[in-house]
Amino acid sequence: MTAAGTRLGAGDVRAAAERIRGPVRRTPLLAADALPGLAEAGLRGVLLKAEHLQRGGSFKARGAANALLGRDTATVVAGSSGNHGIAVAALARRTGAAATVVMAAGAGREKADAIRRLGARVVTADGGVAARDQLARRLAADTGALLVHSSDDERVIAGQGTVALEILEEAPDLDLLFVPVGGGGLLAGCCLAAGLAVRPPRVIGVEPREARRYAVSLAAGNPVELPASRTVADGLRGQRPGEITFPVIRERVDELIAVGDDEVLHAMELLHRAGLPAEPSGSVALAGALRRGFHGRTAVVVSGGNSPSALAAMGVGAGRGAAATADQAPPFPAPPVSVLS
Repeated sequence: MTAAGTRLGAGDVRAAAERIRGPVRRTPLLAADALPGLAEAGLRGVLLKAEHLQRGGSFKARGAANALLGRDTATVVAGSSGNHGIAVAALARRTGAAATVVMAAGAGREKADAIRRLGARVVTADGGVAARDQLARRLAADTGALLVHSSDDERVIAGQGTVALEILEEAPDLDLLFVPVGGGGLLAGCCLAAGLAVRPPRVIGVEPREARRYAVSLAAGNPVELPASRTVADGLRGQRPGEITFPVIRERVDELIAVGDDEVLHAMELLHRAGLPAEPSGSVALAGALRRGFHGRTAVVVSGGNSPSALAAMGVGAGRGAAATADQAPPFPAPPVSVLS
């Protein structure tokens, strides 16, 4: 079954899982009960999908790999807040393509440095995410490069959906799935993958309160562009829903909730205490679970861990002498192994 208004369906997520096998890691699904302090924080029974352990430090490796692998392209352009750019730069280096990553003014310097260390060119756009994406489209059109959008791309969406596919393979009886929402590629992909379950879980998207572009747009009945945001979750500052992601999310998502920066930072602190060094954007879904409440079998996507310290540890955000490793995840010691049976 495909989503209304698109050609995308759950089968595309399955195909993506096969395509990206090898370059992309199957990340662990961790039981909060086995991690220090999380059961005491009210998270007993919650499962955490540890995408901060993915190659390149975030789930973005999945969409980038699905978009680039198997394509014969010499040049690639992407707009990114950082993690998508890291993933595209790493995959471009793997395939021998030249990559240009466009970042908005105010994007994190450490992530820009990481992208450069991976061999890509970084271009800064004046303004926010909307201006960034507009410049990326123009550069791709002017140069004939392949444009790999950070979220509004069918192959990227299908690749991101493999996060939920892996969760459901380990926890087929899942009741709730909390997913962070920026551009919407991860949420759209997870919505598609959820349809593969015999009893699909309830999919809950979590947006920063300052950047509720999907909640506002769904209420309006059409995509609405919001002003640029300064939320602490810098990877989720998207201003307008995508043309591909919007109809999928409109049709498939069960709930959208919003969290404030203080809630995001509290969730991040809990994850850090438990040994999961998530970045703010990677902590948003947990903040949503804590705000909304949960029941039964619940999974939360910890979508990334590319903090400045993590990037420095990878050797891609430090000084000029640092060696970049294209497909290396942050070398944090793995937290306790999943105790799922």
